[in-house]
Amino acid sequence: MKSKAAKKNNLTIATLYMYIHLIMGEQNQLAQTSGALPTLPCACANLRRAARAVSRLYNQELRCQQIEITQFTILMALDRAGEISQGKLGELLGLDSTTLTRMLPLLKKRGWIQEKEGEDRRYRILALTPAGRTNLRQAMPYWKRAQERMQAALGEQTMSQLSGLLALVTSAVGQ
Repeated sequence: MKSKAAKKNNLTIATLYMYIHLIMGEQNQLAQTSGALPTLPCACANLRRAARAVSRLYNQELRCQQIEITQFTILMALDRAGEISQGKLGELLGLDSTTLTRMLPLLKKRGWIQEKEGEDRRYRILALTPAGRTNLRQAMPYWKRAQERMQAALGEQTMSQLSGLLALVTSAVGQ
């Protein structure tokens, strides 16, 4: 026979599962009538699915410039930041050191960024080159078109709310 605590936990877990089932069912019915994908029970899965879809949209627009949104984002960040350490750039973009380190060689090979040693040999300073700035300028209209497509699909108010929510999520869960 189960203890009171076990019965209470089972009731709580059962109630939670029922709540999730009911809420998810309502959201999925709404999604089906609006043509949207059903909501997944995992916030991370929903965010990652949305990020992949948005990345595809931006990459489609940027393809003719032979640059991907991940590379464009680094160039844009360097354009705004000027010279910046690799660690600070990773922090700014929410990228771990390994991921950023893996992305930089192609940008250096194309001559879009330059790297120099900082005060310490382990400390790397990154900057946009003139060729990188030119490439960024040439790709900007395509990036803007992707932005406009997003805003047209979501509406100005939703786009604004999305930006605020994403900033809140990033701050709330830490980097």
